[in-house]
Amino acid sequence: MSEKTDSLDAALANAERLLAADPPRAAVQAREILAAVPGHPKALLFLACALSAQGDIAGARAVLVPLSAAQPKVAAIHFQLGLVLGRSGETAAAIEALRRATTLAPKHPNALRELGDQLSIAGDTDGADAAYARHIKASVNAPQLLAAAAALCENRLAVSEGLLREYLKQHPTDVAAIRMLAETGSRLRRYEDAENLLARCLELAPGFTEARANYAGVLYRSNKPAEAVAQAEILLRREPRNPGYRNLMAAALARLGESRRSLDCYESLLKDFPHQPKAWMSYGHTLKAVGRQDDCIAAYRKGIAQLPSLGEAWWSLANLKTFRFSAADIVAMQKQLARTDISEEDRFHLHFALGKAYEDDASFADSFAHYESGNALRKKTVAYEPDESGEQLQRSKAFFTADFFRERRDMGCPARDPIFIVGLPRSGSTLIEQILASHSAVEGTMELPDMLSIAGRLGTKKRRGERSAYPEKLGELNAEQLAGLGEEYLSRTRIQRRLDRPFFTDKMPNNFAHVGLIHLILPNAKIIDARRHPLGCCLSNFKQHFARGQGFSYDLAGMGRYYREYVELMAHYDAVLPGRIHRVIYERMVESPEEEVRSLLSYCGLKFEAGCLRFYENDRTVRTASSEQVRKPLYRDAVEHWQNYEPWIEPLKAALGPVLDLYPEVPPFPPAL
Repeated sequence: MSEKTDSLDAALANAERLLAADPPRAAVQAREILAAVPGHPKALLFLACALSAQGDIAGARAVLVPLSAAQPKVAAIHFQLGLVLGRSGETAAAIEALRRATTLAPKHPNALRELGDQLSIAGDTDGADAAYARHIKASVNAPQLLAAAAALCENRLAVSEGLLREYLKQHPTDVAAIRMLAETGSRLRRYEDAENLLARCLELAPGFTEARANYAGVLYRSNKPAEAVAQAEILLRREPRNPGYRNLMAAALARLGESRRSLDCYESLLKDFPHQPKAWMSYGHTLKAVGRQDDCIAAYRKGIAQLPSLGEAWWSLANLKTFRFSAADIVAMQKQLARTDISEEDRFHLHFALGKAYEDDASFADSFAHYESGNALRKKTVAYEPDESGEQLQRSKAFFTADFFRERRDMGCPARDPIFIVGLPRSGSTLIEQILASHSAVEGTMELPDMLSIAGRLGTKKRRGERSAYPEKLGELNAEQLAGLGEEYLSRTRIQRRLDRPFFTDKMPNNFAHVGLIHLILPNAKIIDARRHPLGCCLSNFKQHFARGQGFSYDLAGMGRYYREYVELMAHYDAVLPGRIHRVIYERMVESPEEEVRSLLSYCGLKFEAGCLRFYENDRTVRTASSEQVRKPLYRDAVEHWQNYEPWIEPLKAALGPVLDLYPEVPPFPPAL
């Protein structure tokens, strides 16, 4: 009996050794054991692992399903079952198996990581973050790191950061600690810090896959899609079928404007892993950008069918602007909103979607109530300080004087390529871009983040509440440095230019705050200010949920103040840089399109082309909320939409003050403090 036991143990040990080096031979060894000892649990597990390693997912599943039922308390079996089910696209079943594995073995790092991956695929972002934090904690042994990991799991980020920085003073090359510190920075949205830490991590340990995956994600969130694609390619060479890596690749390609490649990635991914509600939604976003509205709606509907509480998918339908919800849709959204177990993010998205649904039904009181609720919830999640914004405006007015610009008249990069379209969101900037992009000399790109990034770096601001060094830092720069910043902007944005055209647009609306910087570093660039009636513009922002940024837009009084401050700053630039900025009043464009288009093209130094009046025939990719509207001729009914909500917008009117009374003229503003 002892000899048989020893022989069985030796055979099992040999099968386990072969798994990593030679899965086919491991399968043969496992089958030999099973021939001698039918139903042996460990041999069955090794057989399933060997089959999975060879790509026989169906065969591995056939072994593991009955094995997990027969061995309900073996974590390794449930972990392997979770892996196989995940590779089969059975996300819900995979999560169940992995939860079982991590209940049986709470410190199983690989099971926790896989659980995070599957929860992410299923759209449970909070659950995924918790699983990833537990994975990090389970992957470290040093007492100091365990304490930091525990704080990270409990979202005590300042504590975790302090412990990790202290530990890294003594152990500067500990890649696990560096990765944890990067995770802390990422959660605090200090993406540049996280990016630098993860780059260092990979320099020390190029094979650290988890760190590379984090690095790719941080690059994507930092609006560096080309760099994110490069990292995703490395990850996919290692794990070609990994759904998380494929999803990241598709999203980064979409952000780069590589719509066709992005769609191919999504279609391949969703064919292999069809139960991914958030991936269906992202696929819908890309379909929307290329104008395939029917397919886009079908993709959003698919995501909702898989996860009815996915508020962002409901809002994505509403955000098509030309889409109309059915009565059944409204009932379905109300049902989800009545639940007590959905996230705040799903809840505010549902409120915004219902606001649009009731608006289309002319039920304006109900519509406003939902918009108001959605904005109140969203406002809690954004870090926006109106006083800080106002102070920045006053500093810009005081710093950017006529004398300051006169002294630097011949500085900066002389390139004429960029056409900046600035203003507030929902002011007609996408329309202006579409008109310009219909000209043979102009390429339309998107809302480019690069000028904001340059301004942020000049400010050297690390934490909320800290005073920025911008714009005063610009006074320290010489002619060579200013020209270098202009060249940097052109270099950073070159990847967005795919047509051989001399000019391109950048329609980041928030660049209005950086007109002084733009003029200094690119003195020959064109700057267009898109302006719309303050009530129409502000209410349209109030009805819009923005994926990121625009923190001013979730409060009527705060938005009125922001609009007023925007008008004040632009009036300052009109005074110190007369004639530098061309203003397009949306209502005038609607009333007299040819006159306004001719004036716009003349300012840009472009000959009139009739195609600019037929902008709606341009089938270019459009990646903003107005993508469907600019595929149609100009219409006038949106101009007065704000009147439907007049009973509830008194705080907005009061905050706007004389800016509202005098529009489109501008009241006299006091000098900078």
